[in-house]
Parts: sequence; structure tokens; C-alpha cells
Amino acid sequence: MHVVVCVKQIPDPAVPGELDPSTHALKREGKLILDESDSYGVEMALQLVDKAGGGEVTLVSMAPNSEVSGLRTALAMGAAKAILISDDALGGTDSLGTAKVLAKAIERAGEVDLVLAATESTDGYTGTTPAQVAELLGWPSLTFAKQVEVGDGKATIQRQTEAGYDVVEASLPAVISVTAGVVEPRYPSFKGIMAAKNKPVDEVKAADLGLSAESVGWTGARQTITSVAPAPAREAGEKIEDDGEAYTRVVAFLEELKVI
Repeated sequence: MHVVVCVKQIPDPAVPGELDPSTHALKREGKLILDESDSYGVEMALQLVDKAGGGEVTLVSMAPNSEVSGLRTALAMGAAKAILISDDALGGTDSLGTAKVLAKAIERAGEVDLVLAATESTDGYTGTTPAQVAELLGWPSLTFAKQVEVGDGKATIQRQTEAGYDVVEASLPAVISVTAGVVEPRYPSFKGIMAAKNKPVDEVKAADLGLSAESVGWTGARQTITSVAPAPAREAGEKIEDDGEAYTRVVAFLEELKVI
């Protein structure tokens, strides 16, 4: 069984992020780490491969400056190899452009049974890329999976809803986005960390995937950031002194908010 996991390498959330003053995009210089939400997909893939009795997990990631720190973490968990797309031409790529890149990289990975991804990245929160990848590949898309089972040529998930979950199934190959908590990610062992240093990372450019510069980056983006402004300061609330009739003011306030 061959499972591909789409992983994102992001700036450390513990460090305050900075925006590029010219593009208004998040600066992605220096060391990047594995997005925590993607660790669930990596762990899910490893467990599915073990349960299937064999196979391997391939990582696919798009990152600047040939950055592999986050990939090495996922490789240390147990993934076999990775494909890294790193190209200055990809700067400014929107979610659809990212999906185009990832879909081409997945095709490069060879015969694939299943693709896993997080529901959304913690530095983007669009939540659209996994479904776009599925559409570009022409595969079924299963989303918000809180449990995943694979067998008999199909994938069956418990799809998280506000009221509980729905049981949904689709034929393989398919693309599944998983929620945080679908499994408990393992910690890389020392042996795994050392082994990860020698695992292959296939670094490619957009052109290697057959993508033109016009279809990705700022040129190919369907959206632009026109301006960025600080969030407005929070205004002071209204303080009501209870003189025995304060409840009437509280009721009036709730009526103004259309709460009652």
C-alpha cells in the first residue's frame, strides 16, 4: 500500500510572524517546522500501511529555500521518502496554485493508493486545498475524517459533523483530509531521527512538474492582498452599577444585540 501525505512546513508559531512589507505575505525565511496538524496525517498513514501488511509512506511538501527541517521530522516518524517542491517562482501561490503543484508531485510519486492531508494549515486556514487536489487528480474527496479504515479497494471514514459524524465511503485512490485527534502522533525516536538524515528527498522545480511560471506564483494567483492593517483596539465595555434596577439595562442591552 502506497500512501502519500501532503505536509506543510511553516514558521514556528512560537515566534511572532512577520509580513513582507512589499507583498503583505508571511515571511518564510529560516528554519521551518512541520505543521502540527499534518502530524496526524503522517501517523494515520503509517498506521494504515502497517495494518495493510506492508507498503510505504511518501511525503509531498512545497517550501522555499530548499527547506527540509519539517520533512525530516515526518521522516523520523517513519515515512520512507519525500518530494520537495522548492522554487522561487512559487512565491505568492494561492490555494489553487498550491493544489496544482501538489497534484503534479503526487503523480510523480508513482502508483498511489491514498492521499492524506490535514483539514487546513495553521498558517493559512483556507481549508480548500485537499478537495482541490482531489478534483485535479480526478479522485474522490473525503473530508473531516475523525476515523479512517481502508480495505477491499475502498476507504471508509467517520466524517465529523456538528451533530456527531456521518459514515462515508469511496473507492480508491482517494484524497482524505483528517481532523486533529484522528490518531495520536508518535514522537520520533532517536533511531528514527538518525535514519531520517539518510532518507531520500527528491527536490524539484515547478518546471520539472510540467507547470509554467504563469500558472503559479503571484502571476497565476486568483487572489491578491491589497492591504494589511492592524486589528482595531478593543473598545472598553459599559459598566453598569446595580442600584436595584440594573436588570432593566441588561435586558435592554440584550435586546439591542437581538439576543432576546
